[in-house]
Amino acid sequence: MKSPRPSTAHKTRPIQDLSTGEHDAYRAKEKLADGTRCPDCGAVIANGRWQWLNASDAAASARCPACLRIHDNFPAGYVTLTGSYMAEHRAEILSIAQNVAAKEKAEHPMQRLMNIVEENGEVKMTTTDIHLARAIGDALHRAHGGKLDIKYGPDDNVVRVAWNRWRYR
Repeated sequence: MKSPRPSTAHKTRPIQDLSTGEHDAYRAKEKLADGTRCPDCGAVIANGRWQWLNASDAAASARCPACLRIHDNFPAGYVTLTGSYMAEHRAEILSIAQNVAAKEKAEHPMQRLMNIVEENGEVKMTTTDIHLARAIGDALHRAHGGKLDIKYGPDDNVVRVAWNRWRYR
């Protein structure tokens, strides 16, 4: 008897093998002390994670992973928006993406929109975090339908999100 086919209803991600040393270079290699402040954005380490808090002027200083990615221009998320429908509803679609980014940044300092570039009828966005890129794609898909394609990198620290919708006449 054949075994049942696995469901394709959800996306699967490869298991990250940390023994190879090929994992996210932007994750902290050592635990930073509570109160450490990012000199670029002002985020502060509290309870072991970066948060939007006030820090004393005498606090230790270390650049947060999001600011490191922005400084190095090395995104974790890539979002591509295409299609004639996207072109016709560009302002509304970009507003949704920017609202999602602002909400996520307010709650999670490491999730930031890095760049938005328009070229050849496409809108391309980059993010500092894989979760933000996916959240933008999911929000656009919920609001406008279309086709959403999400591909994770082999080490699960990069994601490419493509959303498109075409207007059929």
